[in-house]
Amino acid sequence: MKFNTFWPADSVEFCPHDGSQDVFVCGTYNLESTQESIDDDTEIPPKTIQQRRGKCLVFRLSSADGLPYIDLPAVLDMKWCHRSSASTPVLGIADSEGHISLHEWLAHENRLALLQRLSCAPEDVLCLSIDWSNRRYPTNGLGNLIVSLSDGTLSLLRPCSQGELVVSNNWHAHDHEPWVAAWNYWNNSVIYSGGDDLQMKGWDERQGFDQPIFVNKRFDAGVTTIQSHPHIEHLIAVGSYDSKVRLFDARKPLRPLTDVDVGGGAWRVKWHPSVERKHDLLVACMHDGFKVVRFHASRNGPEESLFAGDTSHEITKRFDQHESLAYGVDWSFRHHQGKGDTLIASCSFYDCALHLWSG
Repeated sequence: MKFNTFWPADSVEFCPHDGSQDVFVCGTYNLESTQESIDDDTEIPPKTIQQRRGKCLVFRLSSADGLPYIDLPAVLDMKWCHRSSASTPVLGIADSEGHISLHEWLAHENRLALLQRLSCAPEDVLCLSIDWSNRRYPTNGLGNLIVSLSDGTLSLLRPCSQGELVVSNNWHAHDHEPWVAAWNYWNNSVIYSGGDDLQMKGWDERQGFDQPIFVNKRFDAGVTTIQSHPHIEHLIAVGSYDSKVRLFDARKPLRPLTDVDVGGGAWRVKWHPSVERKHDLLVACMHDGFKVVRFHASRNGPEESLFAGDTSHEITKRFDQHESLAYGVDWSFRHHQGKGDTLIASCSFYDCALHLWSG
């Protein structure tokens, strides 16, 4: 199934919340150029003004009708907060004007309603990525949120006594764009970041943010994506522009357990949300479509060590129907197809395309 997003699409996320797992969102990013009006008598050429605009498109698998979308500055990243079933679903959105906005899913009205919008940086700074801390341990309220910003800064947001998020810490983390910041889902004191400086860094809030707890400089290109495994402690997947996905033991983050050449540059990695398929990794490969990588353990021992050295892997599914940069991708948290396949949504940039497929 294919949808036209009309503007370039770069992010897609399924809702994990019980009762709303048929809801997913797609973010778009459109760079518009206009010329400012000037006095006809002047000989100064008009100045070109560029504006980044975006939308959050909302879809529901059980509905054939289009749902209300949200107009925003350009969308860079989106993440649903993993909350308990007693709480309503909340979506966080990172935009191109230094803002994070939180939106509550109102199931009875089939729409997202704005809860909060807060600034992490001046409006000429982009919020590049976000990640919630409570992926493994859902909460009644909001989790902590980590944000990476185009000026090299990371911003840590925490819920205050009133329940809203406030900026708790800002610190300079990278000398070039930090494309990703992500939590260790098993230890919510630890944050990972990666950027165009070819470095992955670790941060521990218990030690402050003046110095990282480690710096891995062994990348051949910028670090673009990081995800902690929700079912296997100590295991993280890291993608790079160099087309490789590396798996690390978080306790030994300077040397990968194994690496996989996925082709095309790895922009997003997503572990399967089901424990039954915990060895499956979904990858957006930029110039080479979307792939599902399955790792085959070949030894006994601690779970994370099964991915070391002699671990084999295979591409169990690839999706090549996109005609542009493969950017956004996500697994459904509930919808399974034949042969144990899971529903997947993916989106691509210049062809403004959103696809639903299974893998």
